[in-house]
Amino acid sequence: MTKLMIFDLDGTLLDTIRDLAEATNHVLAAHGYPTHSTEAYHYFVGNGVRTLISRSLPEQARTPERIEQFKEEQVAYYHEHMYDHTRPFPGMQQVLAALQGRGIKLAVVSNKVDEAVQQMIRDFFPEIRFEHICGQRDGIPHKPDPTMVNLVIAEAGVSKAEVLYFGDSDVDMQTAHNAGVKGIGVLWGYRTKEELQSAGAYAVLDKVEDLLDQPEK
Repeated sequence: MTKLMIFDLDGTLLDTIRDLAEATNHVLAAHGYPTHSTEAYHYFVGNGVRTLISRSLPEQARTPERIEQFKEEQVAYYHEHMYDHTRPFPGMQQVLAALQGRGIKLAVVSNKVDEAVQQMIRDFFPEIRFEHICGQRDGIPHKPDPTMVNLVIAEAGVSKAEVLYFGDSDVDMQTAHNAGVKGIGVLWGYRTKEELQSAGAYAVLDKVEDLLDQPEK
């Protein structure tokens, strides 16, 4: 029986893509680089902000110094605008409340900067008690490294057989595999069913309400 459900944030709990795209495009435009459609950012996100910046830049412009500079500018702009368009996916708050009511422990593991993850969870899900919220921090490798997931599982005091990990990307499915837990792909995020299945998803969910069926499997 499932006792702990761990969720990715962007593309899983929250629809953040437009704000991420606009923040990155703002920095690119300010330095004279081409910008991208919101849809293009579906494949830029998922591996942390440095990788997001690298993917958004022309290949010849991807120097470590430029990526670090643009990352700092993007994070600063995003912090001021991260609520412009971001919202929980429809039905998510009610579904999480129902899962919590069943006594299932809930947690978040994200490659987004930890400060933003903590703030967004507080603001968008104030009535949900998450056992652990873990974003990208110095000294802790980001997904698909399993360190963050393993820390959450250890703190929750459950076995890996009692854990499900939910995410919308191949990175999430790889993370689950690396941690030795079942990875469940979600299709309301930013990637395709084929990608999730190819990355080893144990199952793929079509809609938010399907989360309510998983704990009994």
